[in-house]
Amino acid sequence: MRIGVLALQGAVTEHIVSIEKTGAEGLAIKRVEQLEEVEGLIIPGGESTTIGKLMRKYGFIEAIRDFSNQGKPIFGTCAGMIVLAKQIAGGETGHLELMDITVARNAFGRQRESFECDLDVKGIEEPIRAVFIRAPLINEVGSEVEVLSVYKDEIVTARQGNLLVSSFHPELTDDFRLHQYFTDMVEASGTTA
Repeated sequence: MRIGVLALQGAVTEHIVSIEKTGAEGLAIKRVEQLEEVEGLIIPGGESTTIGKLMRKYGFIEAIRDFSNQGKPIFGTCAGMIVLAKQIAGGETGHLELMDITVARNAFGRQRESFECDLDVKGIEEPIRAVFIRAPLINEVGSEVEVLSVYKDEIVTARQGNLLVSSFHPELTDDFRLHQYFTDMVEASGTTA
């Protein structure tokens, strides 16, 4: 099984390392055509406006929408969550507009307010270590969205069908269980070769 990591910005290598700990193969996706080589895709953190501009420049918006419409799972972390959201608080237009959530960017404050915590995630037995860096959060979810975890009453992990998002950076710890959760989603999707 091959899982791609959109390699326009962000912790691409760290995501690939986490994917490979699950037993899947990780592939940095730099060109639209490479999406045909993978069964799942991770959109990493970084700066969502920049990622959105680069996705438009290189033709990834429609290509990733098509990828999702084929039932192939997508996992957005931090800025990747913002990129997947239908709505961005403050009226800004979404990028991919795939997941029925409204997100607030930098909801936990600036860089200096970054933090780590242990977080309970539905479907994972023990708490996982979560690293929040200028993290967004989910303000609202649609009826099809399942909330997987909250931090201080704020939604920070959610799933809608083949889409998974987290406010935090699971790739920045040695705990790869959220990547395993995603790899299991890819396997269960029936899109693997």
